[in-house]
Amino acid sequence: MSDPLLYCILDLGYTPEERSESVTTSLLAGGADILQLRAKNHGLATIRRVAEKLLPLCRAAGVPFILNDHPTLAAEIGADGVHIGQDDGSLAEAKLLLDRGIRPPSSSVSPKFLIGRSTHSLAQARAALAEGFDYIGFGPLFPTPTKAGRPAIGLGEIAIMENEVGSKIPAFCIGGITPATLPQILSAGARRIVVVSALLQAPDVESATREIKAAL
Repeated sequence: MSDPLLYCILDLGYTPEERSESVTTSLLAGGADILQLRAKNHGLATIRRVAEKLLPLCRAAGVPFILNDHPTLAAEIGADGVHIGQDDGSLAEAKLLLDRGIRPPSSSVSPKFLIGRSTHSLAQARAALAEGFDYIGFGPLFPTPTKAGRPAIGLGEIAIMENEVGSKIPAFCIGGITPATLPQILSAGARRIVVVSALLQAPDVESATREIKAAL
């Protein structure tokens, strides 16, 4: 990742499988720097099927394709990386699972396989950096239906996190980010963001993505 600013997630909780390719095409055309497939509560067969549709689109756009959870599957399909949560084990455990997959040697648009971690506090962000993760998500900044039940962490620690962690690895703020909330998030010190529902539910996904990318 050279200097990615906008991390987009194709979430099957918002986008049905039959629209996954068209919506991904719009996200990429609008300026997504990274594209993740998130498919909570879906079986591995469905996740593999959708991932194998989206991967060529990301390759053609030169955008890293990340799979949420499932490190072994991510390696098997030749994804550029995997994203894991706080409850999904350690970095070392993720790497062991990756080793079980068979990754095509020349399929990646990224110079290394990326492993990202969700963090929900400054302490967790610091810990992820110390453990050796390649990037982090930091949030949720605001309450969001994407992470129902998880308390918002607010904007107060963004500047410190950026100074200590974001200056060393990409740190993407996430959670309730919309065109309306983006200005205050940027004013609080954020450089990189993840946007989910505000884009996936937009009437024109490509235009909405382009608008947020321009603001960054």
